[in-house]
Amino acid sequence: MRLNLKQLEAFVWVVDLQSFRRAAERLNTTQPNISARIAGLEQALGVTLMTRDAGSVRLTGKGQELLAHARRVLQATDDLVTAADQKSLIEGTLRLGVTEMIVHTWLHTYLRNLKRAYPGLLVELTVDFSINLEKGLAERGLDLALQNEPFSRLATGQLSIGAYPVVWVAAPALGLSGAQTIESLAAQPILTHARDTRLYEEIAAHFGSRRDLAPRLVPSSNLAASQMMALDGMGIAALPAAMVAADLREGRLIQLSYDWVPEPLDFHARFDAERSPQTVADAAEIAVATAKTFNQ
Repeated sequence: MRLNLKQLEAFVWVVDLQSFRRAAERLNTTQPNISARIAGLEQALGVTLMTRDAGSVRLTGKGQELLAHARRVLQATDDLVTAADQKSLIEGTLRLGVTEMIVHTWLHTYLRNLKRAYPGLLVELTVDFSINLEKGLAERGLDLALQNEPFSRLATGQLSIGAYPVVWVAAPALGLSGAQTIESLAAQPILTHARDTRLYEEIAAHFGSRRDLAPRLVPSSNLAASQMMALDGMGIAALPAAMVAADLREGRLIQLSYDWVPEPLDFHARFDAERSPQTVADAAEIAVATAKTFNQ
């Protein structure tokens, strides 16, 4: 029996994900197919690559030795397609994680640009908090995360997307024109991002510095919900300026004049540069280029 690339791919993903089931999900196939590919690879090579024990996967000594060779073969195949400039030959799934801010700004344009570059690539999209995207990236459940700082884990691939300023906004009906004070803002419900997000923590710390005030923070896991509530006059909100640009331009919201705002949201395209194919690095570059065009 001859070995093939699907067998090598299954071998690498089982090792990286430490699970036959998760490797099957990653490669859009079934667990029996993954098991058959590993068995076929072992038969072709005449070695035992791994053992399975109580749900865990352990490489044998020979498996550990051959893993680096398997990675190099897959990388060489990727390099061959890249050198031939035949991106249409690339198939598979890019597991992409993004935060909500990107969804409401330039995600649609990005996906179009990515499709143009890699027409055979499918995108499996996850929208979540940055902290959860970071975990998914570390566990290899995601290939690429477009997320904002801060980060608690290192990523070997990280490209700067840019900083997105935050502004205070309110519906004109609230009558908050002119310069605002901490007292005037604290008198209104304060629509914020979810607890444990950086935006929430900064706003809570700012208003919490005044013990004589009793601000009413209204957290939401959905920034778009905060935006909609602000539009309906249900409170003031600190939101990325890029998200509310159209509302400000068309007068549905006004920007409040206040001498403090949360720090800008610094976004990055993050991935595993050591184990990811060139496709992922290219997808990160396309994200950077798309964001640059949007921000102009």
